[in-house]
Amino acid sequence: MTMFRIGEAADLLGVSADTIRRWVDAGRLPAGRDEHGHRVIDGVDLAAFARARAADPEAGAELSSARNRLRGIVVDVRKDTVMAQVDIQAGPFRIVSLLSREAVDELDLRVGSMAVAVIKSTTVVVERAAPSPTRGRSDG
Repeated sequence: MTMFRIGEAADLLGVSADTIRRWVDAGRLPAGRDEHGHRVIDGVDLAAFARARAADPEAGAELSSARNRLRGIVVDVRKDTVMAQVDIQAGPFRIVSLLSREAVDELDLRVGSMAVAVIKSTTVVVERAAPSPTRGRSDG
């Protein structure tokens, strides 16, 4: 059984540790205590909670077959005469998209804009994550 400390759960859900604590305190997310008295969340419970949070589709999502939607902020835009590169920071994830300059101009994408990276892929590589470096941190 995989157990996650508060900080690890926060990292996985892209929220602050304080947000996780509030959810636990409000009874929205079940948690227990480890042998050191630190709050821990069962991996199955965390997965169910994450799935339930993701069940609320974004506006327009129901009109698309793509389910991988990452909301973020545009942190860089590089344009030449034909193509452009847009970098989006979505929580801890950096998404880089190459698209036409015309599309970037029509969408008025610029640094500081909110954007949603919609990803549809026929190949997804899944790797087992190494233990988080936050294991020694106190998140009690």
